[in-house]
Amino acid sequence: MRRPKISIIGAGNVGATCAHWILSAELADVILLDIPELTVKDKDGNDTRVPNTMPAGKALDLYESSPICGSDCKLVGTSDYAQTANSDVVIVTAGIPRKPGMSRDDLIATNTKIVGEVAEKVGKASPNTVMIVVSNPLDAMVYVAWKKSGLPTHRVIGQAGVLDTARYRSFLAEEVGCSVEDVQALLLGGHGDDMVPLARYTFAGGIPITQLVKPERLAQIIQRARDGGAEIVKLLRTGSAYYAPAAATVQMAEAIIKDKKRILPAAAYCTKEYGVGGYFVGVPAILGSNGVEKVLEIELDANEKKALDTSVQHVKDLVAAVKL
Repeated sequence: MRRPKISIIGAGNVGATCAHWILSAELADVILLDIPELTVKDKDGNDTRVPNTMPAGKALDLYESSPICGSDCKLVGTSDYAQTANSDVVIVTAGIPRKPGMSRDDLIATNTKIVGEVAEKVGKASPNTVMIVVSNPLDAMVYVAWKKSGLPTHRVIGQAGVLDTARYRSFLAEEVGCSVEDVQALLLGGHGDDMVPLARYTFAGGIPITQLVKPERLAQIIQRARDGGAEIVKLLRTGSAYYAPAAATVQMAEAIIKDKKRILPAAAYCTKEYGVGGYFVGVPAILGSNGVEKVLEIELDANEKKALDTSVQHVKDLVAAVKL
């Protein structure tokens, strides 16, 4: 039987760590792809273009660990999209982080070009794939990937909610003093600042979290989850989070590869759902072999609906800044 195939576009920290998680779980064969050339300084200090062998090096290093972790998955590092052909899942991490002095619109313009080119090539090489977008700003880039790939909306998904929920759950488990496995939580809306945690849909061992954590403390934990990425950036000083984002992405990939029908928070295309009107927004969704197999609508009170509407408007503002 053919082993599933996952292609990862972008061999930086998030992409390479996704490959690591996939290998450890023996989930699929992996194609790790990055740009074909790099600019480096020659001995005279001049810029020169050289072949980018980094993805091949990372793939080889990971493959050499396979006897130790007991995984028979194959790993290939490349810059050739032909090797990604007929992937079951494609994970897109390509793009640049926001740099000091860079405006939001500058970041959107740069990553729109990068993600758009990637999505076009992915759509041609793997027309039946499910694409998971990780690139930032997430809520805009998943829209770009859909437009440029030609894939149907249910086969394009943004990863953010699983990561935000994991941060929220880990902080709550620490507060309650229980296992992280016993905390269940639900988030809606955009990534980071725009996420909408739903306290009344949050439980620890089946007990409503509001019975275990006081309101003012819960509000602090929610804010910490919103600021989770920024907290790590500040601690690292250079770079940003990659272990948790990669783990979150691979959990989504596993649900698709194994057709698990997991209910996970994902940036899924919504039209009538929640009154969104045709945007990719963080919602609870059933993920299986067809990608987003169903968006689940839940009851929201007036405050929750207002917070979600505000988050959706921010997503619309991001998409409005995209120039395709």
